[in-house]
Amino acid sequence: MTTASAKIGVVGAGAWGTALAQVLSEGQDRLLLWAREPEIVNQINQQHENQSFLPDHPLRNTIQATQDWDAMAACDVLLMVTPAQHLRASLQALPASDATLVLCCKGIEAESQMLLSEVAKQERPQNTLAVLSGPTFAHEVAQGLPTALTLACEDEALWDQLNPLIAKTSFRPYFSDDIVGAEIGGAVKNVLAIGCGVVDGAGLGQNARASLISRGFAEMIRYGEARGARLETLSGLCGLGDLVLTCSSTSSRNFSLGKGLGQGQSAQTLLSDRTTVAEGASTAPVLQQDSNAREVNMPIVDAVCALLTGEADVQSVATQLMKRPLVSERK
Repeated sequence: MTTASAKIGVVGAGAWGTALAQVLSEGQDRLLLWAREPEIVNQINQQHENQSFLPDHPLRNTIQATQDWDAMAACDVLLMVTPAQHLRASLQALPASDATLVLCCKGIEAESQMLLSEVAKQERPQNTLAVLSGPTFAHEVAQGLPTALTLACEDEALWDQLNPLIAKTSFRPYFSDDIVGAEIGGAVKNVLAIGCGVVDGAGLGQNARASLISRGFAEMIRYGEARGARLETLSGLCGLGDLVLTCSSTSSRNFSLGKGLGQGQSAQTLLSDRTTVAEGASTAPVLQQDSNAREVNMPIVDAVCALLTGEADVQSVATQLMKRPLVSERK
């Protein structure tokens, strides 16, 4: 596979998948974008836009949307940008292929409690894997605004192959060989972003949000280390960097969900009204169950789960967190 001849495909035409297609199509004669909805395929191919998921961002005419799995299997590199809970089904639908799979979705599979790289290895043991993760709002990436993120590969040889394809003028990947760390950062920050949204929606103040980000980061580190992640990875773009971004803006779907909860709306109502996926809502109960099994203390994750299920209200959760024992910051 050479940079000039490599065929790139993106599986998933939501906001993030469409934004990735837009940035990676720079310098490509054709980039395939797989979409589930036939109306999205037609819209991208005919109007060169995706008004359903990434409105007001004209797309390059070199992006070709398709529903043809055989065409996707012929690509050299496939970026998997499906919702986390649908990754397994997408991998099962993909015909036999030698493509390098770059996982761009963030979460933990609910049924198995597997990281998404573990799901991919189980379903596609013959394919080489990488993980792309970091602080990336889709609309900013599509605009060509400066973005840096982590490209986690099992070795530098794969990085040497992928980096020239993925790195663009305003899109800068940094190498890591810690795939688990890159995944943990992306999964946990989505849950913590819901908590930060709750703080904002309930009017608890900037001090509380900064405290939640800091204490949430400690939870991310504890859980990550329990699953074999490295501290340096979690302290980088795919961990702390993504956490700060997602916990600070209503552009984050998870933050917006939490803000609605903080304003007194039910999770059921908020989630039913969404056309896009707030991955943290699916990840939270899985993360809680797995962290409990590993005896990893994650009180903020527990609080988010209680709010999502309606078992507790914002005031009681805030009171409970403020009554926690005064211990070392690492605990």
